This record gives sequence, structure tokens and C-alpha cells, in this order.
Amino acid sequence: MKRMLHLLVTLLLRLRYRVKVTGLDEIADDGRPILFLPNHPALIDPVIVMSRLWPRFAPRPLADAAQVESGAVRRLTGMVGTIVIPDLAGGDRDARDQVQQGIDLVVAALERGENVLLYPAGRLMRDGKEDLGANSAVHQIVGRVPDLRIVMLRSTGLWGSGFSRARGIPSLAGHLRRSFLHLLACGLFFMPRRPVTIEVREATDFPRQADKMTMNRYLEAYYNRVPQPRLAVPTLWWQGGIRELPEPKAEVRLRDTSLVPAATRELVLERIRELAGVGDVREEDHLARDLALDSLVLVEFGQTLVDEFGVKAEHLDGLETVADCLLAAAGIMPDAPGLALRDPAPSWHRGDSDDPLDFPDGASVAELFLAQVRKHPDQVIVADQVSGEKTYRQLLTAVLALLPIIDKLPGTRIGIMLPGSVAAVTGYLGVMFAGREPVLVNWTAGCGQVDWCLRQVGVRHVLTSKVFLGRLRSQGFDPDRVGVRWLALEDMVARLTLPAKVGAALTARFGLGRIARRPVCRTAAILFTSGSEARPKAVPLTHANFLANGRDFSKVLSLCQRDRLLGILPVFHSLGLAGTVILPLCTGLRTVYWPNPTEGRAVAQMAGLYGVTTLITTPTFLAAMLERARQDELNSLRLVFAGAEKCPESLFGALAAKAPEAVLCEGYGVTECSPVITVNDPADVRPGTIGRLMPSLSALLLHPETGEPVAEDEPGRLLVRGESVFSGYLDGSASSPFLTHEGREWYDTGDLVVRDREGLFRFAGRLKRFVKLGGEMISLPAIEEALLRDPEISRTGVRVAVLVPDEEHPELVLVTTGDLDRQDAARAIGRAGLSALHNPRQVVKVAEFPLLGSGKTDYRRLAQHIEEID
Repeated sequence: MKRMLHLLVTLLLRLRYRVKVTGLDEIADDGRPILFLPNHPALIDPVIVMSRLWPRFAPRPLADAAQVESGAVRRLTGMVGTIVIPDLAGGDRDARDQVQQGIDLVVAALERGENVLLYPAGRLMRDGKEDLGANSAVHQIVGRVPDLRIVMLRSTGLWGSGFSRARGIPSLAGHLRRSFLHLLACGLFFMPRRPVTIEVREATDFPRQADKMTMNRYLEAYYNRVPQPRLAVPTLWWQGGIRELPEPKAEVRLRDTSLVPAATRELVLERIRELAGVGDVREEDHLARDLALDSLVLVEFGQTLVDEFGVKAEHLDGLETVADCLLAAAGIMPDAPGLALRDPAPSWHRGDSDDPLDFPDGASVAELFLAQVRKHPDQVIVADQVSGEKTYRQLLTAVLALLPIIDKLPGTRIGIMLPGSVAAVTGYLGVMFAGREPVLVNWTAGCGQVDWCLRQVGVRHVLTSKVFLGRLRSQGFDPDRVGVRWLALEDMVARLTLPAKVGAALTARFGLGRIARRPVCRTAAILFTSGSEARPKAVPLTHANFLANGRDFSKVLSLCQRDRLLGILPVFHSLGLAGTVILPLCTGLRTVYWPNPTEGRAVAQMAGLYGVTTLITTPTFLAAMLERARQDELNSLRLVFAGAEKCPESLFGALAAKAPEAVLCEGYGVTECSPVITVNDPADVRPGTIGRLMPSLSALLLHPETGEPVAEDEPGRLLVRGESVFSGYLDGSASSPFLTHEGREWYDTGDLVVRDREGLFRFAGRLKRFVKLGGEMISLPAIEEALLRDPEISRTGVRVAVLVPDEEHPELVLVTTGDLDRQDAARAIGRAGLSALHNPRQVVKVAEFPLLGSGKTDYRRLAQHIEEID
């Protein structure tokens, strides 16, 4: 069977490749095991190399788990004894151990006299040259099997193919399928062939006793001695001949670490010093070349990001310098190198005009969505890189196809845990049209908080994605600790029958009246917010709340049909749901989604690729995008709305440099107000302010101590009332956020603002005890409660308080009267089910806490005391 497979693979390769091999005949088989070490210009070179080595040497290859995940490829690799190792770039917490197990298998195979094919770089070439960095696999294996033979192979001619990273991130299975179709189009035998040369040499002078860096430089010198031209070989015979393409310009990465808080900086530097075994590191130090940190060690740092800073450890191979590590800890992870984004379909750009996008009247989001389906059925409305572009009718068809499954779910509330995407929009509409209340799940709060929140509102089923759930699991989120049934949309779609799909398509075209008669719950969404209390509070927002705020917002922003929105905020944020889901569905604002707002390079690429004109974001995410955007990539951008945290002054200049036509409108809002309360007018932007009040809202500013109205230009506690303000929390135990003043009820934001005589507001501070970290609202009392309830800490009788002394560079400081260190606090926080975003970055010990007359901690005086200590 293996002989037949080898013959078949060899014949198929000859249809596309003209391979010349030199030096292989000189490699004699003397009974000793051979470690074959090739360079890695493309995903197809292991297949080509194996086809030439197999008849005489039958080596066992190593393969990346991500590239053999499809069933057909997995079966083929299994037949030749492939040793599968995980992709270290993803930061999986078990990856290091699994890779070490893979190396142990290699050593065991060599000791049995078997031959092994191993790629010392551990990844594809990035720029036409092999870079082994500080990888230690070869060093480990040579040290443990001293009598093995080392044979190097150098492949040229594959750089520039669709299997290489010269065209972005390739997929082995996907490109194999496309290549097979091209073969058929060429009549099998007439496909242009790519010239490939494989040079083989036994390394008799290999520096076996040297350190890993010396070994790696020796291998690199051999691999890179021959240039790798970037060749474009046509896949169809009528497309012309072979062309050598110029190499793309190397990307210049700016690394501005000025916003990284001091304690975070020191924690990262301390960890890198520990991993590298050196006494000092600099921001510009290269992790591999200067500090000899290999990919296995980077996985350890990835777990530090997850466990210590609550940051998703994705694209670890993008961490090149110490500065990259500092930015990652602050929530700005590097993007996947060579990210390949597909172009939008032509339909995305159709229908441009300067006609205004009005927010129509209606009773519900469902009603306005169906009205747009009737009016513009073939207009593209949402898109992403996974689902492509979807028109109003296609979106409704997808919702109707899933509706029978959602209809059968018990309960009045159904959870949704998905990043910003077409899938999230589909799930949200599906729950709405099923007559249930959508509950948006904030996974960043930690599985303990998620479980508590969903139990409080009676959710038993949550729509999600297998891929997304697996990614969260690798980052420390344990879905098994949440007492719900997770429903993967992929599985739901796979169960759909052809009649169900046809029925959904027919109903979307001819049955809108029947869909419109479906009852819709008064509540449009239930969100969770971390206020001053220790537990999140459930905020029910009605259709009337969202629609009132949407009409206000769209009037101020003056959107038109030419506008394109980039949605990057998660839908569990009120701003993400209201601004990037409900606003587009109701007005026809075309929206493309990217699921991870911290990936600044990808966000910038998406903006340029889709001609985005409008962006709703936070200052942190905006800074990440601007830092990684290339010149002219953001030229289409005209309007940026930023909220959730204060905009640094430098951000206005950075936006002007990268997007000269764009204006930055800072605003302010809270979940309970659906969410926008104030925003700057694009025609009259006032930096340093949070703009003017939304048209349908009224505001009252009261003195924080006397409760009397304050004069203009004086700070006061902000109270608001209006159609977008919710009616109260679902949890009856939560204290009422409403105050009565002169016979009228007002919502108390708990924030201090100043209003001048022009009606412009400036933010002046928070009275409630929470802080925005990593794009998430963190409750300080929740951390204190987690610590005081922990058995290991409570028995000591210590007092604890959590402060944020510097709002410009916010990070958590734990103040305690006992011997409580940061590691003990982090473990207690984890045991309470809170995410690592809640971990303190610094611990300060004091003799006693200042108290108010009521006996409670006086946080203001305590903060002053901490400043005096510093």
C-alpha cells in the first residue's frame, strides 16, 4: 500500500513540478540513523522531499498539527509514521509539553535506528531566507543521539508558490484542492511545471559540541548560501511563462511603549530576564538573536501573558523584541506575520451614493431589519473573512434556516458567546426572531463570573463556535466550569437538510409577512456590567432603548450610503452591539467585522481592503491600529468614534498622520443608557471634551456631597434621563441606580463631569469603583471580595483594598495590612473564577487603613497615602 501511495504521489508531483536532485546518491546507508534537516520554503516541500527520500531511507517526518488537521491529509501523514507536534505560535498552554514529547519520539526513533525528517526552523520561511532563531530541537537531538548522521537538504524554486508565505499564510489542504482543479482545467498533462532543485549534503563537519546558536548559524549559512528568487509560475498553460517577482518591502514596525504602565513593564522585564537567564534586557533586544529565546521558551512567556495579564496569547511568532513583549502585556498582541486577507467581492462596493442613511421609525430592531430586507434585499449589509459578503436576504435566509433549531430550545433567554462576526449577527437575529431574549456573554470576565451571570438570568443554552471555544480553552477559559450547554453554530449548520435550506430561501423571498408576525420580546438584549458592586449586574435593554440611542447617534454622525463601517468591538459590549450590529441592520450601513480588535495590523489591512470610512473603537484599539497601519492604507477613513476610556492627546496627531481625512470624535456612555450619552460633533470636534448630550437625553449635574445642582464649569455627579435609559437591573439584590430630584427620576452614572456654557462636557473622574483595562471594565470590589472570601487569605484576617492611582496609565495596586504577595493574590483571584485581567500588578503594605465615619475604607485618603509612599 505504501509503495502504491509513493508511486501515486510521485506521478502527481511530476504533473506540476520539474524536480532536480543532486548529492542524494552520495548518501550511503551504513546502518546508522540519519537526521535529515531541510530548509522550509513552502508547505509542499515536505511532500517533494519525502517522495525522493522514501524509497531508500523511509524517514519519519515531523508535521505541524495545524497543517494536517483535515481528514485526508491526516490519513496520508499517518501512513508514513508522521510525528505530529502543535503549532507553538498559538500559545496553547500544553504546547510546550507536547513539542517536548515530539522531540522525545524523534530521539526514540533515531535510537531504534530509524531515520527522521525534521525542519530545524520549525516554521515556513518568511522572507526568502531561513531563520532558525534560537530554536533548540536540533541541539537537543544531537546531544542525546551522538552517533547519528546529519544530512542537510536545500530546496530552491518554491519561494513564491501558493504554498509559500511569499503570498501570505497558506493552507496545505486548501491549496491542494485548488491545484487539483487547475490540473483538471489543463487536461492533467499540460499544467506549467515549476522548476525545483534539491541539493543534498552530509554535514560531516557539523559542530556537534557547540551551543544551539552556533548550530543554527551553521545550518542557516548552508540554507541561505543560494538565493531564493520569488518565482510566479502560472497554474494554467495559457497564462504565460515564469516570472521573477520583486520582494515586497520589509515592514517597518513602530514600537511605542510609552503607554505601558510602569509595574507592568517591570513584571515583563523581570520575566524575560528569568527566561533568558540574563541580568539586564533592553527594549530593542531581539528575543532570539540577542537573548537566545527559542519558540519553546516563548510558549512559557505566552502563558505569562494569559495567567498574569489576561491577554490572549496568539501569534507568539510575531514577538520579535522585548518591546513586542511589553506591548503584548498591555493588550496589543502582534498580528500573524504575512497575514493573507482575501479581497471583498465586487458587490461590497456597489450602490455608493451621498444619500443619507436615516434611522427610520419602528417598534423593534426586528421590524426595522425586515423593512430593510423588503426595501434592499440584494444589498450587501455584513461581511467578514470567514463568511464573505451577505446581502439582507442572504442574512435573513441564514437566520430562518437556524430558526427551527433555536425554536426548540427551552427557556426564555438564550446566550450568545461569539466575537464580532457575521455569525454573531446571525445568532443575535436568530434568538430575537425565536421570541427569546438574547443574553450577550462576556468571556473575558473569566469562567467563574460567566457561570454566575448566566445562572442569575436563567440561561441554559449558549450559541458559540467550536473554533472560538477551543481558542478560549487554550487561553485558560474552562467552558466545563460553566453550567450551560454550548451549542456550536458549525454543528447546527451541518445538521441542516437540503429541504430546510430551500424552505428558508423561499420564506426569505416570499414569506416576509409570516416572519413579521412572529412575536418579538420587549427586551432586545441583556448585557452585564461591572459597576461598583462586587458582582456583575444584568442590564436589560429594550428595543425602544436601543432605537432611541441609535436615532440620536446617527443624527450626530450624519452617515450616508457611501459609508462603510469596520466592526471590531465584541458584541457583549453595549457599544459593540449598538454601534456595529443594531445601527447597521436598521440603517443599511455596510459593516465588515474583524474578531480581534487588538490585532492592529489586521484591523488596518481590513480598513484599506474594504474602503472603510467609519470606525467605532476604543483609544487603546485605535492606537494599536495606527501604530501598525502603512502609509495611505487608511486614506478612506473619514470618521472615528472612540469611547470607553479617555483619548490621549497624542492620538489625534497619530490619526492625522495616518488618516489625514479622518476626524476623531471622542464620546462617553454607559451600558445602562444603550450606551451613548455624549459625543463630539464631527463638524465641530473639541479635543479634551466628550462632546454634547444626545438629543433625546436630559442631564443634571449635582454636587457629589451636597446633592445640589452645580454651576457651569464646576464638576458635578452626572444624572441623565430619557428614552435610551434602562428601567432597572434584573437582579433584585442590586441597589437602585436611580435618584429622585424635584419629583423626577434620574439615572445616576456615578461619574463626575463638567459642562461649560456651550454645552460641552468634560470627564472629571469616577465615583464608582471600576477601571477599564484591556478594553474590559474591571470591578475593584469584585477583586477585594474574591480575596477576602478565599480561605487561604480570610483566615489571616488581613484587610485589602484595590486602587488605581494613575488613570493615565491604569493598573491595579493591591494595598494590604498583612503579608500577602502578588502570586498569592493572583491564585486566589483565579480560584474565584475571575480572569487574569483582575490580577494586581503591585502590592503595597500599610500598617492600617484610613476609615470614614461609617467605618468603611476611605479610598481617597488611602490613595493619597500610597502616593506619599511612592
